[in-house]
Amino acid sequence: MFKEFLKHLFPRVVLEQNLRISYTLCLGGLAFSSLLLLALSGLLLLFYYRPGATEAYNSIIFLESAVYGGRYLRSLHRMTSHLFLVLIMLHTLRVVLTGAFAPPRQRNWIIGICLLGLAVFEAYTGYLLPMDQLALWATQTGMTLLETIPLGSFLRDILVPDTVGGPLSLIRFYVLHVVVLPMITITLCLLHFYLVRKQKGLLPYL
Repeated sequence: MFKEFLKHLFPRVVLEQNLRISYTLCLGGLAFSSLLLLALSGLLLLFYYRPGATEAYNSIIFLESAVYGGRYLRSLHRMTSHLFLVLIMLHTLRVVLTGAFAPPRQRNWIIGICLLGLAVFEAYTGYLLPMDQLALWATQTGMTLLETIPLGSFLRDILVPDTVGGPLSLIRFYVLHVVVLPMITITLCLLHFYLVRKQKGLLPYL
C-alpha cells in the first residue's frame, strides 16, 4: 500500500491533457500537502506546548512572546488547518458533482467521507488546546450540541470525564489531536491513494 502511495505522488508518466489548469486541479493533492504541513508545524509546536490545565495557556503565551518565530509558527498551523478543511470539502464536492462516488469507487468514497469527518474532529480537538476563553467556550458549545444526538451523553463522558478544560479532558483531547487522529488519518490517506491507483479510471497518469 505504501509503494502504491509513493507511485501516486511520483507518477511514471503524466498525461498532457491533465496538466491543463482547471478549477479542480489537484484538490486532493493540495489537501494532503496541507496535512503534511500541519504535521510538520504541529511537531514543532510540541517542543513548547505543555498539556496541563494550568500550563497550556502560559505555554502558548511564551511561544508567541519569547520564541523567535513562535507567533508565525502558531499562525501557520492555525491557518493551514483552515485551508485543509476548505480543500478537503471542495474535493468532496468535486467528487459529488462529477459522480466519482459511483461504483466501482464507492469504497473509496466511504473512505473519503471518513477522512472529512476525521478532519473536522481533528480541528475540534485542537481547538481546546490553547485553553483560552474562546477555546473553552467553543468546546463547551460543541459538547452541549453533542448531547443532543443519540449516544451523545455517552460520547461526551468519554471525551470530557471531568469538565471542559479539566486535566483529564485536556489530556484526552491532546492525545487524540497529536497521536490517535493523525495516525488514523494518515493510514486512511494511504488506503485512499492505494485504491485510486488500483481503480485507475480517473488517474491523471499511467
